[in-house]
Amino acid sequence: MKKRKIYLASFFIAAFLFILAGCSQKTQNIPAKKVTASLTNTKTIPTFFFHGWGSSVNAEKHMANAAKKAGVTNTIIQADVSKNGTVKLNNTIPKNAKNPIVEVNFEDNQSGKTSYVKSVITAISNKYHYAKINLVGHSMGNLQIANYINENYDNKKMPKINKVVSIAGHYDGYLGEEAGQKAKIKNKETGEPDIYSDGFKQLLPLRKHYPKQIEVLNIYGNKEDGSNSDGSVSVASAQSYKYLINGRAKSYHEVEIKGKNAQHSKLHENKEVDQLLIDFLWK
Repeated sequence: MKKRKIYLASFFIAAFLFILAGCSQKTQNIPAKKVTASLTNTKTIPTFFFHGWGSSVNAEKHMANAAKKAGVTNTIIQADVSKNGTVKLNNTIPKNAKNPIVEVNFEDNQSGKTSYVKSVITAISNKYHYAKINLVGHSMGNLQIANYINENYDNKKMPKINKVVSIAGHYDGYLGEEAGQKAKIKNKETGEPDIYSDGFKQLLPLRKHYPKQIEVLNIYGNKEDGSNSDGSVSVASAQSYKYLINGRAKSYHEVEIKGKNAQHSKLHENKEVDQLLIDFLWK
């Protein structure tokens, strides 16, 4: 009887240990909970190119191709923005893209609508979730960029702007306007012009809320033909961008391109401009 009790006790202990071992094995085989990684791409910074009034994506291709030839980017895609703001991409940006460039083409290329800039940035952001972006504008494209910043500086749903390159920006009007023709920089330290165009007045709020993380390169032309302009935009009008930034930008640098290749439309086909872009944006 005593032996039987010992046997039964041993049996139950063995059974208990077996069950315990089984539970332990089951616990080890439970798959770990999946950790959802952030969708925000913090390493890659795409660069958007915006063309000028009456122009097209063709005005951006020389600069974009120069960047690719220099090896600072391996991806260029085109984003077509329709008149109603719908965005269509002609290709995808691969995961291993190096400094991808987005060449923006506006179907409505004469309205200067700021909403078009927001539409294309939103479309790219929704698909690729970039945390930061660079913006490059020529002529009217610069005003669209400036107005976009003016209207969305505190919009946390949009990616932060890392760098801005302004090429031939007519912030205080173009030569066909009174201010653009007559205005002069009255204070070189601040960049303040002596005459304000309507467009310049509209951008004055930037002086209070231009994002402090943005680095700015302002490129403008001077044909040196006595007009002190690139033929469409005066040096003073382009330089007035400094006043709008009001010392808030992380950095601000001006470069004046001189000679016949400094003409307004030739600036985006200028090798000197290409190199300035490459050095500023990607080196």
